[in-house]
Amino acid sequence: MTKRAVKTQFISSTFTSLVVVAVFAEPASYDACADGDKPKKKIIAKVLGYGSVFKGKLNDGRPVAVKVLNNSKGGKGEEFINEVASIGRTYHINVVTLLGFCSEGTKRALVYEFMSKGSLEKFIFSDNLGNRQHVLDCQKLFQIAVGIARGLEYLHRGCNTRIVHFDIKPHNILLDDDFCSKISDFRLAKLRPQQQSTLSMLDARGTIGYIAPEVFCRNIGSVSHKSDVYSYGMMVLEMVGGRKNINAKAEKTSEIHFPHWVYKHIELKESLALLGFQSEAEEDIGRKMVLVGLWCIQTEPTNRPSMTKVVEMLEGSLGSLEMPPKPFLCSPSRSFSSTT
Repeated sequence: MTKRAVKTQFISSTFTSLVVVAVFAEPASYDACADGDKPKKKIIAKVLGYGSVFKGKLNDGRPVAVKVLNNSKGGKGEEFINEVASIGRTYHINVVTLLGFCSEGTKRALVYEFMSKGSLEKFIFSDNLGNRQHVLDCQKLFQIAVGIARGLEYLHRGCNTRIVHFDIKPHNILLDDDFCSKISDFRLAKLRPQQQSTLSMLDARGTIGYIAPEVFCRNIGSVSHKSDVYSYGMMVLEMVGGRKNINAKAEKTSEIHFPHWVYKHIELKESLALLGFQSEAEEDIGRKMVLVGLWCIQTEPTNRPSMTKVVEMLEGSLGSLEMPPKPFLCSPSRSFSSTT
């Protein structure tokens, strides 16, 4: 296959020279790259929204993922600058590593560590799996959820400048060879000084189905790190259910909104065997993840736990978790710009 070179300058202050990255001439979705499938051009823009992903290799042989951004939206590359400014400040095992970037005129690229397993999305939804059973065992799902929680806790509290991601969803969680979860795609992220508890926003941002209600309805509460907590909760419930939280194709009305369905099952102490949890140990893990998810998607931001508390809840005993109030689900109009 024909290859071409991309000059990429490392953003770390300890690396000032240019390096050459060999990338495949044909782009592929991240999942296609991870699977070793033949690259396909047709789905890239829809998958990433504003660019293409190439599988590449550094001069020292390390595999990398090169995100080449398009300029179809015009502007001055605000999302590119935002992603470099935010993720360039981070270093955590559960946050994807940005190795470098390139900006020459309107041509821009980001170079990330290569995540061999691709996105979490393809491992949790039954439409992708062909049945309702989880392709990953219960303990593996749990460890992935804990890893994401730790990554978010770091973004919210561990950085000198705190970061709110605003687009936590399965597609933006990448997995390495050991299924270690890493948060990716920071183009919608906002930086927040440590002394500032809330964020001022002029536009709604995020993905429908995961976006916190206060982001599109300011009467509910202030936008803050708790908006990420909501998105995380919706994602965890999808990990447990193996399906999207809102399923218009469900045969029964009660099953259309999964959080409401699973809340009733937990409230009545019914079995989660229908979700693929068979043993008592798996049931306990499933119930813990559901309870944490339900607490995270409370409508009032003040009623949601911080990510530090979420980590404590996940690592604590099931018996210590209280039953949360029944969540009220609301969704923004599709008129605002969201990611896909």
